[in-house]
Amino acid sequence: MSHETGFSFSLLQRSDAARGYALVSPALLVAAGTLLLPLCILLIYSFWTQNDLTVEHTWVLDNYRSFLANTTYLAILGKSVLVSLAATLLVLIFSYPVAAFIALRVKKHKALLLLIITIPFWTSYLLRVFAWKIILGYNGVINSGLIWLGIIDQPLEILLYNPYAVVITLAHAWAPFALLPIFISLEKIDRSLLEAARDLGDGAWHSFWRVLLPLSRPGLIAAGMLVFIPTVGDYVTPQLVGGTSGMMIGNVVQSMFGRTNNWPMGAAISIVTMVVVTLIACLVLWRAAGKSRETRK
Repeated sequence: MSHETGFSFSLLQRSDAARGYALVSPALLVAAGTLLLPLCILLIYSFWTQNDLTVEHTWVLDNYRSFLANTTYLAILGKSVLVSLAATLLVLIFSYPVAAFIALRVKKHKALLLLIITIPFWTSYLLRVFAWKIILGYNGVINSGLIWLGIIDQPLEILLYNPYAVVITLAHAWAPFALLPIFISLEKIDRSLLEAARDLGDGAWHSFWRVLLPLSRPGLIAAGMLVFIPTVGDYVTPQLVGGTSGMMIGNVVQSMFGRTNNWPMGAAISIVTMVVVTLIACLVLWRAAGKSRETRK
């Protein structure tokens, strides 16, 4: 009897597992078809070469050698990483106080306040980029305001078509993606820990630095990853507000797949960029895990 009971329990477990796999399999198939398959095609293309308009299907490393030997490409990749890091840092600096205020100070209608904050970001990404182009332009809002106040006589030409304009525009465009993870992380913090810190004599700054910030670190890391990873490959924003000095690696890839029509080289640059971004993300996560272990000790 016990053998039959054990067999039926094992069969029930298998049927539950099969039911779970059946429920998950459509999503896995969609993810594999839309993410894994294009990535595999891109990787395969990166080992081929382009001869005029013909793609030669010989597996070589020429594209990777050309990219690593080209100091211009490496400089653009490095600049892209720095611009994305600067935009990520700017987003975190401005998003954290807003998320902390909503999570810790607002008592009612938090969801409504978050909705109101994110409503402007429901508009088209291109419209928001063009809005910053108007704000930072030669005859834009900032220059017109400074002239009206008598601070300057001629419009400033340094506000647009440079890496700083790209950083500002990226930071504004990706701010909601950082606000929500930080808010969720802060919302889960036990308020009694902050009260205990105050009872032990910690001021607002020490409570923030020793209690609030370490406990909200997972939200900060998630927010940083959500902003940094996609902005490295952004090509729309640099093209519209960056100019030649604000070009990023995404513009090079777009040029390879478009005007230059060198798909293998574009695929190789994309793969190298993904590897660099993945290594940076893994390094950040590894350091964060080490900090968390030190905090628990």
